[in-house]
Amino acid sequence: MSSDIAISAEGLSKYYPIYNKSSDRLLQALSLGRRCRYRELWALKGVSFELKRGEAIGIIGQKGSGKSTLLQLISGALSPTSGALRVQGRVAALLELGAGLNVEFTGRENVYMAAMLYGLSIEEINLRFSAIAAFADIGGFMEQPLATYSSEMYVRLAFAVIAHVEADILVIDEALSMGDASFLHKCMRFIRAFKEEHSLIFVSHDTSTIVSLCDQVIWLEHGEARQLGPSRAVCESYLDDVFRSMNDERTDPLMVHVDGHKSLAQCHCHDGLEWRDHRAELIHSNDLEVFRFDPQAPDVDAFGGEDARIVDVRLNDSSGGGLTWVLGGERVSLKVEAQTFVFLESPLISFSVKDRLGQTLFGDNTYISQIGQDRTVVAGSTLSAEFQFFMPWLAKGDYVIQVAIADGEQHDHRQLHWCHEALLIRSHHDPVATGGIGIPHINITLNVTNQ
Repeated sequence: MSSDIAISAEGLSKYYPIYNKSSDRLLQALSLGRRCRYRELWALKGVSFELKRGEAIGIIGQKGSGKSTLLQLISGALSPTSGALRVQGRVAALLELGAGLNVEFTGRENVYMAAMLYGLSIEEINLRFSAIAAFADIGGFMEQPLATYSSEMYVRLAFAVIAHVEADILVIDEALSMGDASFLHKCMRFIRAFKEEHSLIFVSHDTSTIVSLCDQVIWLEHGEARQLGPSRAVCESYLDDVFRSMNDERTDPLMVHVDGHKSLAQCHCHDGLEWRDHRAELIHSNDLEVFRFDPQAPDVDAFGGEDARIVDVRLNDSSGGGLTWVLGGERVSLKVEAQTFVFLESPLISFSVKDRLGQTLFGDNTYISQIGQDRTVVAGSTLSAEFQFFMPWLAKGDYVIQVAIADGEQHDHRQLHWCHEALLIRSHHDPVATGGIGIPHINITLNVTNQ
């Protein structure tokens, strides 16, 4: 096998004997193969693919399609019935929740046990334990048995281990979806950095995640590879098939029930005319929290801060009052304060809103507004940046607002302090518009002319 191939699978198959009753298992053994008392269930049949170093491959398919079986074969938890599987390098896997962990052991004991199974020595684990514990961020629970852990803490501990064993191939199953927004963003940053030099196998029902991360996709159906190819093309074919199946199964016309409520989402156009999105009356109420904002300490999950530091981030309404939640469509103001500890020639402050995959949805910085002005700042100064915009509607899910301060020009600057999750956003309601961002509209009409 070529040195640039991390995984090569040829005709990979796995079946399980299914017995009608437990006594048939004994009778089968006593018959010495002269009679078959079971039926074969092929969990995987004739799957072939190659994964090169530095590539990422996604695996999609409905429940029972063989995804978990394929991952267990790759990670070494199962042996194939037939076919050839060649793996070059250390494989680290995050499979179903709690796999490979012992609930009677403490978090610390599980770290040592799991890391040793990946081939690390006691001395190597000792050197990395502090980094593993910091990544998991479960505090005193590290010394408690896993039986006391929540599902999220299981995932935190398991991912922290595989992130520090210097794997060549990373295998990630749906278990990653158990984490909160902040931890998920931390994991996605690690995964994106990992796949630049190593190989990744990623399983998810979220095709947007697959398209974002993976170069190729295997679409499994009833244990067989229905399609293998570029991620976007395969995912589009898969979604088309899913939607067709849903339409075939639907017997009643689609009914949409909407309660009418008074809208809070009013704002003003640039020409001074008051407007509001009239659809908001149908989907919002005075009591509904659509976007909730949870402030984070600026030094949490950040880097830099020696020459300048972000000290405060807050979201305000149009009159300057602090916001903890919004509906979407309102005029808001994001205020970012920073302190300088050295002389800065051209400081600029930026923000970006990112989805659960770490993809930037929108953002801006102070560069253009400062063109032609003296931008020098002495040590000990306080900088205050304010970004005013109309809050879009966001699809249901978790988001973060990332802020940073740098010194230099738009495309040539030195980062001084970068806060990955300055504010956490949880959207509780899907926008009426399609896509990741719903833009409030002044008006939407449909005219019919009868002939």
